[in-house]
Amino acid sequence: MQLRRVSVVGGGPGGLYAARLLKIAQPGCEVVVHEQGTPDTTFGFGVGLAAGTQRNLLAADPDSLRDIVAAGYRHDMQMRVRGQVSSVRNDALIGVARTELLLVLQDHARRAGVQLRFGERVSGDDLDADLVVAADGVSSPTRDRHAEAFGARVTTGAGLYLWAGTDFALPHALFEPVETEAGTFVTHAYPYRDDRSTFLVETDADTLDRAGLTPPDDLPWDADDEASLRHLEGVFADALQGHRLIGNRTRWMRFRTVHADRWHVGRTVLLGDAAHTAHYSIGSGTKLAMEDAIELVASLQGATGLPEALEAYERVRRPAVARLQEVARRSQLWWESFPDRLDVPVDRLMVAYMSRAGNVPLARFAATSPDVVHQALADYAGTDPVDVPAGPDQVVDWVLDRPVETGGLELPTRRPDPGQLPEAVDVRDAGAGDLATLVCPSGDAWSAAGDEVVRSARTAAAASVAGLLLQGSDDRPAVLDRLDVAERVRSATGLPTLASVPADLADDAAAALVSARLDAVVLTGGPARAG
Repeated sequence: MQLRRVSVVGGGPGGLYAARLLKIAQPGCEVVVHEQGTPDTTFGFGVGLAAGTQRNLLAADPDSLRDIVAAGYRHDMQMRVRGQVSSVRNDALIGVARTELLLVLQDHARRAGVQLRFGERVSGDDLDADLVVAADGVSSPTRDRHAEAFGARVTTGAGLYLWAGTDFALPHALFEPVETEAGTFVTHAYPYRDDRSTFLVETDADTLDRAGLTPPDDLPWDADDEASLRHLEGVFADALQGHRLIGNRTRWMRFRTVHADRWHVGRTVLLGDAAHTAHYSIGSGTKLAMEDAIELVASLQGATGLPEALEAYERVRRPAVARLQEVARRSQLWWESFPDRLDVPVDRLMVAYMSRAGNVPLARFAATSPDVVHQALADYAGTDPVDVPAGPDQVVDWVLDRPVETGGLELPTRRPDPGQLPEAVDVRDAGAGDLATLVCPSGDAWSAAGDEVVRSARTAAAASVAGLLLQGSDDRPAVLDRLDVAERVRSATGLPTLASVPADLADDAAAALVSARLDAVVLTGGPARAG
C-alpha cells in the first residue's frame, strides 16, 4: 500500500529505524520523526546487540548495520563470585554507545530523506498523517492517552536497579555479586567504547534500607542519586579499578513490564517499549524495537490497506515478542533471587545463568563453551574434567546417569526408576522415611503459591521424610516453574529434592541438575530425548 505521510513520535532507535525503512520502501511518502529531546542528549549509556539481532538488521538494512558495528565494541563475558571466575567467549557480542547508535540512525534516516524534528513534544492525535508510529518509550504518552483502547497494563518488578557508567573499558562484560554488611549488590556491566562501560547494579529494598540508601522522594527528574553512586564505588572498588561511577539521571528504579492487548488503534500503531518491554537482563529493548520496525514496514508493503497491514504486523510480531517476554520474565525472577545461589561453584552458576530461562539448551552451551561446561559437569559429578564426555550430544545422558548420595538418599542415577525410591506419599500424610509428594502450581516460583509449597516442604522436613518429590502439569512452562520451585525447597529444607519431568524435556532436567536446582528427576511419558 502507498502512504502519503507518516509521523513517527519518538526519536529512539526503533522510531529512527522505522522511519528510514519506511522511506526506503516508499520514497514518495513524507516521513517525519518528532523527538522531544535534542540530538546531542540521550538517557543511558551503552546498549548491547547480540549476533541474532545483527543478522536481522543485516537482512533489513546492511548499510546502517555496517556503521553501527563500526561504532561498537566487542567483548567477552565473565562471572566472578567470591574470588572464583568463569569466562565465556562470544566475539559476536557488541556494545555500542546509545549516543553513537542514535547518531548513526539519525544520519541514515536523513540520507533516506526522513525529516527529523527535535525539541518537539507532539500528540499523535493532532498530526496530519496517514499513519502515526508511536515509538515514545516505556512511559508512552500515546499509549497512556488511549490506555483502555490499547488494553495497556504495566506491572512492576520486586527488585531495584540503577544504570550508571564508568570512564574506562572493562576487559569483559561482568556479572559480579558483592556481599556487604547491608546485603548483596550485583553488577551487570559491559564495555561499549574504548573509554566507557555501562555499569548496572541490582539489589533489593531491604539491602538499600540497611545501607541507608532508600531512594529520596524529592530527587529532581534530571538529577543523580549521588549518595548511591558514591556508596557503590566502594562496594565495587575491585571491578572499578579506582574509577568513578558516572550518572545520567541515575536513580534506583523497579523494572516496568508493559503489555498491551492491541498494538494499533485506528491509524496509530505502537512500536518498541511503547507496546511491550522485556527485562534488561536479556538485552532486548533495542532489539525488539528495531525488529518491530522491520516487520511493520514489511507488513505495510504487503497489504492493500492500513487496517490489513497493522493486523498483519501484530499477528506476525506478537508470538516472537511473547516468547521473548516470557524468557525475560524468567530471567528477571532469576536475577532477583540471584544472591541465594552464591554457594554454587562458579562454572555451575554460569550454566545456571545460561539456562535460567530455558532458552539455551545444555548441549548447545557445551558446544560453544566446552571449557566452562566441562568444569561445571566435573564439579557436579565430583570427578575430574577429563572424565566428562567430550561430545555435546552426550552431555544430557551423562548428567542424568550420574549416581547421587545426598541427605541419606542413595540413588544409582539421577533419573531413578520409581522402584528405586522410598514410598511416595502425599505431603499431608508423609512420615519418617517417606518420599513426600507436593503438587506445584504453574506460575512464578516466588509467588504466594510458591511460598505455600515451601511451607509444606518445611513441614515435611520436620516429619523426617527421606526426600521431596515435586509434581505438576507436563507442559514445558509448568515444568520450568517446577524446577524453580525445586530450587527453593531444596535450599529451604536441605532435603533431597526430586521433580517429575516428561522424558522429552530431559535436557531441561539436565540443566537444572547441573545448576543445583534439584538432586534427581523422575522421568515420565516414554524414553528420554538426549541432547
